[in-house]
Amino acid sequence: MDSGMIGKIDKAKRYAQERKRVHFTEFTVTFDGENNPHTVNYGQGEWKCDCDFFRTRGRCSHTMALEMILEGMIG
Repeated sequence: MDSGMIGKIDKAKRYAQERKRVHFTEFTVTFDGENNPHTVNYGQGEWKCDCDFFRTRGRCSHTMALEMILEGMIG
């Protein structure tokens, strides 16, 4: 492995440890729910999920789990 690649790997490791430097602005996730998969989207500062609970409440276990996983990285 050349020294340039070693430097990039070291930099990638540092970025992975410094999570506060990473900010998601939009993405789509397939969430394997207990009954069936659900699609969760994040964009323009808003969550969307195709589950029935989200449609009625504007928040659900899928979006809350992703908020916990990505704490400090959204926005």
